Amino acid sequence: MDQLKKMLEGCYVTIPTPFHDTPDMELSVQALRAYVRFLVDSGLNGNYATLLAGGAAGDFSTMSFEERLQVAEIVVDEAAGAVPIAMGAQTTSTLELVRLAHAAKRIGVDFIQVSCPFYFAHTEADFEEYVRAAADAEPELGIIVYNTFWTSRDLSYSMVERLAEIPNVVGLKWAAPRTDAMEFEDVCSHFSSRFTIIDNNLFFGLSAMPSLGARAFEVHHCNFWPEWGIKLIDEVRTGNYAEVTRMLVEEGMPFYKLWMDIERNYTSGDGYLDKLCMELIGLPSSRCRPPTRDIRRTHHTATHEMMKKIGVPRLRNSP
Repeated sequence: MDQLKKMLEGCYVTIPTPFHDTPDMELSVQALRAYVRFLVDSGLNGNYATLLAGGAAGDFSTMSFEERLQVAEIVVDEAAGAVPIAMGAQTTSTLELVRLAHAAKRIGVDFIQVSCPFYFAHTEADFEEYVRAAADAEPELGIIVYNTFWTSRDLSYSMVERLAEIPNVVGLKWAAPRTDAMEFEDVCSHFSSRFTIIDNNLFFGLSAMPSLGARAFEVHHCNFWPEWGIKLIDEVRTGNYAEVTRMLVEEGMPFYKLWMDIERNYTSGDGYLDKLCMELIGLPSSRCRPPTRDIRRTHHTATHEMMKKIGVPRLRNSP
């Protein structure tokens, strides 16, 4: 388990899932392989990253069970051991979670990502049984618990304490509502020696400090600018937290501001802006499956201007 925790350190990169522009929007195997190859060839190896196959930005919520496994199999095969792999295992069913855990172990991923079931407002005791079912099903598989408080229950400090009792829960992808109780800092400071904390709150310059101890960071930029993620981890490792904060403000914030503008005014989901940014550096592209709408025409210019402003390399001329 200590080795799995160490492997998880670095950028946590959710790979978007590409589809064909057909009525059924079938999975584009060739494009997915191109995505993985681009990330690995650009330096996102085991020293710098973990790749997440079929997470939220990977359209897990619109894919069948079989498609989710196919995506993970392709990512594992194309990465060929160069980088650790996590598989998204969010579901509303404990029985399906156990099936996903068994499949993940068979496929050869290192971790599964689990969050509290959505739709119903489940109790923390429900969630504890849910996680334990996956952990017991595959005790050598690393489990990353993701606190998706915006769609389901927010995990309390005492819930995190109980999760710490499960040996193969090795990662905590942590975000928390912002209040004066400083829930984000409280959990990081107390549990960073037990879990690899993945900062999903964009507090990188703060969370990476020894007093909080985060060692992994959710980085969308890696999908279209892998070198940005590599530099981020290098700066974290040298303790240059001022530079980490500058990177987030000057090069990270414009991306997230555009994303939030799209969320408020056009469509909702995850991964659609990553995909458009990837298209603008020459990678294959696709829309996300509906109900998320296609942003490639409506937000092409704004996205190109944002990428030019922050200095993304390989950016192609906008038509």
